[in-house]
Amino acid sequence: MRELLFLVHRLPYPPNKGDKIRSWHMLQYLSRHFRVHLGCFIDDDDDWQHAKTVAALCASTRFIDLQRGPARWRAVQALLSRQAMSVQYYRDARLMQWVEGVISTGKVRHALAFSGPMAQYIDGSAGRALHRVIDFVDVDSDKWRQYGDSKPWPMSQLYRREAHLLLQYERHIAQQFTAASFVSPAEAALFRQCAPMARRKTGHVSNGVDTAYFTPVPAQPAVYPPGVQALVFTGAMDYWPNIDAMQWFVRHVWPALRRQFPQLQLYIVGSAPVPAVTALARVGGVVVTGKVPDIRPYLAGAALVVAPLRIARGVQNKVLEAMAMGKIVLATPQALEGIAAQPGLELLLARDDAEFIHHAARVLRNAQGGTAEGSGAAIGAAARQLVLQDYDWERNLRGLGTMLGLPAEADAAASGAATPVLPVREPST
Repeated sequence: MRELLFLVHRLPYPPNKGDKIRSWHMLQYLSRHFRVHLGCFIDDDDDWQHAKTVAALCASTRFIDLQRGPARWRAVQALLSRQAMSVQYYRDARLMQWVEGVISTGKVRHALAFSGPMAQYIDGSAGRALHRVIDFVDVDSDKWRQYGDSKPWPMSQLYRREAHLLLQYERHIAQQFTAASFVSPAEAALFRQCAPMARRKTGHVSNGVDTAYFTPVPAQPAVYPPGVQALVFTGAMDYWPNIDAMQWFVRHVWPALRRQFPQLQLYIVGSAPVPAVTALARVGGVVVTGKVPDIRPYLAGAALVVAPLRIARGVQNKVLEAMAMGKIVLATPQALEGIAAQPGLELLLARDDAEFIHHAARVLRNAQGGTAEGSGAAIGAAARQLVLQDYDWERNLRGLGTMLGLPAEADAAASGAATPVLPVREPST
């Protein structure tokens, strides 16, 4: 059986964040085709309990405890040189030594780096003999550019510096590796514009959704008080684009909706809410839940799911998961990048606060009147059908197999292999 080195910046389990959902499904897929040697960081003490679950799919593993203090210091030191802070943050001599040891056995012929910074471990002379694929997932350099455009000086300057240096690094890696993958056609197209020298190597592997888990069947128990209409937003609430989205929504959209619908409540559902998010609970009708064991009851009982992201790259799993449950999703153009959904048919699009207020009010009025549009019968059904059609993990990950040089017949033969059952998940970013 082929052997593969898989490098990930965060333990791919539990699948409770966008990147961990993707890397977990990739690991399951890879384990059916390769003897996987996994090297990754663990940045959350709670994740150590899941190390055995991950190791069970691998031939060997090396888990590195990522201490945030030293990692941040390495990032600061990058300011003294022309290096990207993101890359320095994940630089570790222990992992490098392990990688070199795995390669030195001569058995490994393939390597997959998940996220740009992990490519540094196979960018040297030892890695050049491997069939190397980099899954950038998103164009991270462009996300830093967006941060720079949205922050005041001096942080804006710092973020723009990171965007510039990270793009140089991304271009270098894409040129050196066999293939470069992104999460959507839109991300791949953007990178081809940013790195035309690597355009022929650049492709995409779309995400999927566990549609047996995220299903329109109502989940129990009910989480909303009787008589309450609820809007819901899900996501990790220590992540800046999610924080920015909710601050903007509560400031510019929520007051008008609350005046029209006094019983309306906004639920912000997600782990690790920072003080700027918990402060939003002081506004009338806003509830900040913090970490929850299962987001499905919050989605199932909501009259409307909102995704008012103003800064975004890649594909928003929160949108796909809500669509898979047959919910009406009201989102910004940024939140829909990479999702092939038609506004008005499979979801609703709002470009500014006025459109958010208009569309949300219409859905809420229809829901009060019990019409089909308000219940989500039409848009919700079309949304789920789109997810079933375009966001199947097994089908989409075959593109990764192609990038890694797997014969089509080998991929098909392994497609029916059993995979571990996913546990209850937390909100994804």
